[in-house]
Amino acid sequence: MNWPILSAVTYLPLAGAAIIFFFVRGDSEAVKQNIRIVSLGVTVLTFLVSLLIWWNFDATNPGFQFVEEASWTGTFMTYRMGVDGISMLFVILSTFLMPFCILASWRVIGTRLKEYMVAFLVLETLMIGVFTALDLILFYVFFEAGLIPMFLIIGIWGGPRRVYAAFKFFLYTLLGSVLMLLAMMAMYWDAGTTSIPVLLTHQFPASMQTWLWLAFLASFAVKLPMWPVHTWLPDAHVEAPTAGSVVLAAILLKMGGYGFLRFSLPMFPLASNELAPLIYALSIVAIIYTSLVALMQEDVKKLIAYSSVAHMGFVTMGIFTLTAQGVQGGIFQMLSHGIVSGALFLCVGVIYDRMHTREIDAYGGLVNRMPWYAFAFMVFTMANVGLPGTSGFVGEFLTLIGAFQANTWVAVLATTGVILSACYALWLYRRVIFGKLEKASLAGILDLSLREKVILVPLIALTILFGVYPRPIMDVTAVSVDNLIHNYKTAVADDAAATLAKR
Repeated sequence: MNWPILSAVTYLPLAGAAIIFFFVRGDSEAVKQNIRIVSLGVTVLTFLVSLLIWWNFDATNPGFQFVEEASWTGTFMTYRMGVDGISMLFVILSTFLMPFCILASWRVIGTRLKEYMVAFLVLETLMIGVFTALDLILFYVFFEAGLIPMFLIIGIWGGPRRVYAAFKFFLYTLLGSVLMLLAMMAMYWDAGTTSIPVLLTHQFPASMQTWLWLAFLASFAVKLPMWPVHTWLPDAHVEAPTAGSVVLAAILLKMGGYGFLRFSLPMFPLASNELAPLIYALSIVAIIYTSLVALMQEDVKKLIAYSSVAHMGFVTMGIFTLTAQGVQGGIFQMLSHGIVSGALFLCVGVIYDRMHTREIDAYGGLVNRMPWYAFAFMVFTMANVGLPGTSGFVGEFLTLIGAFQANTWVAVLATTGVILSACYALWLYRRVIFGKLEKASLAGILDLSLREKVILVPLIALTILFGVYPRPIMDVTAVSVDNLIHNYKTAVADDAAATLAKR
């Protein structure tokens, strides 16, 4: 394509935010409606433009496509954007979910609506920028700047403990990223460039790779999040508004997994090979421990939040099996989890908007009054469990295949997480949906509105479609993943040969 489509997709939401911030005045209901319409229109337009990337993407090319370059600060940094088979689908995921976040906030947010929509549109720009940046410093700017709008979304429009949750989220992620910044400086001093495509071909010394790998782990582990630095996530989810929880679970968490794929594996292959057992251990603990913690929760949002940590354990395990199936499974699991977890938080928002409580004990027998809601919640619960025929099954199955190839015990222990996920997910569904409608407060509860059906039906369709026919995702990522695995194995083999020659 002959025009800067990546910059267009990245900065369209920012342009929409500027229009709302500078040109919309007043606090009347008509003005608020205009703000909602503009925000929705901008996010839909951004998604439609992003589809052009998918339409024109060459799945047989393992390199970066739609590359844009411009001088930024002379020789030190260059404005460089591009996507490959790994990053492209995360761009689509980000742009696809944002219109649903705007719709989910349509009637819920009444105070400071203008600032709320501006924060979401700015956040969309920063999230897309993370997946399209091809310069270390540009990546870091997008990666860290995303903390600001999310901090405001939780801290201003969140629940009763919103300030505590917002500061915990901010401090955890910021402190982890300081080490990543130091690693990026060391990479520049060694390679003489901040260009990610060049750094992917640069051979860092083996001893240096270990320290760089650990520095990046400090940031990506918090972002994902991995055990034991996951404790900020349940608090952030519980206090965030519904749309904030959707963005947090569906997109922001995926930046950690994407970071492993973009930096840790291809740039530090020797360290990845040496330290993979550490990731296995942390992943297994996350899968089993947080699943058990989820079983003990009485808050719907907190249960789903711990479920997210467990599912991200499958992602890290799959990625560091360093097999084609494992890496493919990790990517697929991230994309599937983005859809399913986002939908689950939207389902929680549906009943919270009606009852203003997230306590599981406050519900029961909703199928008698909300059959459409019960069906939608059932589909996403089954996908969360990993039922065959849903997108959740494909990702977990591939990661387990990769784990069996890498280490049988890792795969066996991880499989227990599938059983535990069925326990807490089905337990939640039974208590909320089934049984008699005995509570008087639920007697007048209404089923899904047209707006809520518009939000949930496309997510149901994709959950089932990608569970039955995952090829649209697999075809895009296959060549890039194969290239990643080939380069990794070559680097490890060359190092082994060099070590043997020295002897």
